[in-house]
Amino acid sequence: MKVIQHLNKSKSTLFSFEILPPLKGKRIESIYESIDPLLEFSPSFINVTYHREEYIYKKREGGYLEKISVRKRPGTVGICAAIINKYKIDTVPHLICGGFTKEETENALIDLQFLGIDNLLALRGDAVKTEGTFIPEPGGNEHALDLVKQVIALNNGKYLYEEDATDLSSSSSFCVGVAGYPEKHFECPNFSSDLKHLKAKVEAGAEYIVTQLFYDNEKYFSYVKMCREAGITVPIIPGIKPISNKKQLHSLPKFFHIEVPEALSDAMEKSNDDNKLKEIGIEWGINQCKELVKGGAPCIHFYTMGKSESVKRIAKEIF
Repeated sequence: MKVIQHLNKSKSTLFSFEILPPLKGKRIESIYESIDPLLEFSPSFINVTYHREEYIYKKREGGYLEKISVRKRPGTVGICAAIINKYKIDTVPHLICGGFTKEETENALIDLQFLGIDNLLALRGDAVKTEGTFIPEPGGNEHALDLVKQVIALNNGKYLYEEDATDLSSSSSFCVGVAGYPEKHFECPNFSSDLKHLKAKVEAGAEYIVTQLFYDNEKYFSYVKMCREAGITVPIIPGIKPISNKKQLHSLPKFFHIEVPEALSDAMEKSNDDNKLKEIGIEWGINQCKELVKGGAPCIHFYTMGKSESVKRIAKEIF
């Protein structure tokens, strides 16, 4: 079933979560171990992230450096297929622009369609660490909007290099989600610009939005209000990640360009006990999710990062 169908048919807030592909060398069982504890909450769908290749430089004879691509995690297609086969739960693979040509993107879409995976989250993706700013692959999509347009074209039976032919018998039927940023995408100069880009993706065919993680619900509710005023009417799913240690007080704002509320940071700064810190994060997550459910959030989407314990504790109080 498509994500939008789950959202439209439900009369209450849904539960979903996101997993991280394991580092290379680990087996599929490591994925199952992070999913099994959350099955009791009947997840409507499971997202699987994609991490693009990284690069290392090796010094060769003559003093020149050779740029070598390193893939640290398996891709999402096989993981999604394995989850569907084992659990019969809908999966949402992340599809990114970075590192892919349009031809490679189309090939991935063909594989997903063949496997019966009809959901995806279309993202631009992050810049390669060594490059600082995002650089599209030669012959690839530059923006998430371009990626959405390519997927919707395939939904309409239009394949690359076949612009004059439309074969509806071989068209796909992907339900496309996109990302939203309650605290604004860090590359956008203002919220108006950010919403303009988001609206363009929805008008191109995106059917729902999943937000970046946040810890202040007012930012989510304000964001939804701004989206509605801008004419964006699709469901907006809040993304939640339980905070569990002091290190995250600094790493999360740095990597995700978000704020940690003063009340939360003050509470965590007062303790050096790891268990106490985790409990503070769980309590904050419970209160946050209760308010989101009360406020009409269509689904609560948890970023588990392969760690299910805190999410399970929160979900027990909510679902």
